Amino acid sequence: MNPFELHKERILVFSDEPADQVEQAYLLLEGLKNFEVERGPIDRSLRIRYSVAHYSLEGLQKALQKEGFVFDISLLDRIRHTLIHYCEDVQYHNLKTPEPRTKNNSQEVFIKAYEQHPHGDHVDIPPESGAAK
Repeated sequence: MNPFELHKERILVFSDEPADQVEQAYLLLEGLKNFEVERGPIDRSLRIRYSVAHYSLEGLQKALQKEGFVFDISLLDRIRHTLIHYCEDVQYHNLKTPEPRTKNNSQEVFIKAYEQHPHGDHVDIPPESGAAK
């Protein structure tokens, strides 16, 4: 999986308690726009797919925890999630950053500069002076 790709696929693993939380989380997440959710590869898990332009793993986890959902997260998972949260945050902010000026778009600079200067058959003498005849 390309870490620079905007479309993400993640696995959420839920704790044993409360008992029906995986089904409840599925029903809740199923209603989100620009979001896919399905049963996960292991018990008590959901596979989610989203774009960083719309969602982040950190935001989804915090929203679910606020609603009372409990995740089964080991120390290694916490470290991995912290790295994922950081990378997704950087990707999201990079989407909002304007493209830097490079050699590839330097032609634009010359076009804009050329538009600012008079050129061609332009005559600076006003037509009412009669000198342009």
